[in-house]
Amino acid sequence: MIGIEINKNLQTAIEASLKAGDVIMQVYDTAFDVELKDDKSPLTEADKKANDVINSYLEPTSIPIISEENKQTDFTIRKTWSTCWVVDPVDGTKEFIKRNGEFTVNIALVREGKPILGVIYVPVVKTLYFANVEQNKAYKCELKEHDTSLASISENAIPLQPKTNTSQLVQVVGSRSHMSQETLDYVNDLKEKDYDVEIVSKGSSLKFCLVAEGSADVYPRFAPTMEWDTAAGQAICEAVGVEVISKETNASLLYNKENLLNPWFIVSKS
Repeated sequence: MIGIEINKNLQTAIEASLKAGDVIMQVYDTAFDVELKDDKSPLTEADKKANDVINSYLEPTSIPIISEENKQTDFTIRKTWSTCWVVDPVDGTKEFIKRNGEFTVNIALVREGKPILGVIYVPVVKTLYFANVEQNKAYKCELKEHDTSLASISENAIPLQPKTNTSQLVQVVGSRSHMSQETLDYVNDLKEKDYDVEIVSKGSSLKFCLVAEGSADVYPRFAPTMEWDTAAGQAICEAVGVEVISKETNASLLYNKENLLNPWFIVSKS
């Protein structure tokens, strides 16, 4: 098979995500401690170690980094950035603590507020998703080892394809830990329109991947998320024609905003 082309920044992000996945699993297989951050969200040694690894790969690119676990740069400086990395070293820390496997490493490259590259790695099952939005290409690759070569990934990755059917069955992605009343109302509205609704539960940024790969139709998110929760998933979705639309602006989510909190949004095929 002829391998797919993976550009330099995407290669760097893939390598960083795999190495981060390796160190995350080293912690996952131990009796780890859990701290609470100032916002009461959980933090483990895996978050910190993965962040250090990812920084070590991304810093040599000289592109600035927004990471959940980095000290945030003031917006007076950030607003001058035309390009930046947006990183969540362990997306789904609650799922990590529950040991249900539904946590990911998220790395995205954003230009002028829009994700142009995205990587999501699922360390427990060694599944890698990656995308180049400008090429309209997104892929999934099942790995045998975290330490897998880019050549092997290039040869074995499979293109993602969202659903195209127009049946009355609507598969709605629901959060494993954050199912809000507004999401339940959205589901009830679909049912009132005579759709058969099936809820597909997943943790972390895997919810984006489900829509991008055709395992679900729509992901309504009517609960808080931060930019690092969504940037990589948005890249993977947009590369295959799946939109991530803000409920506030009715346009795509934007990144490197003054407030890194996202508005509510809906992920669905355009």
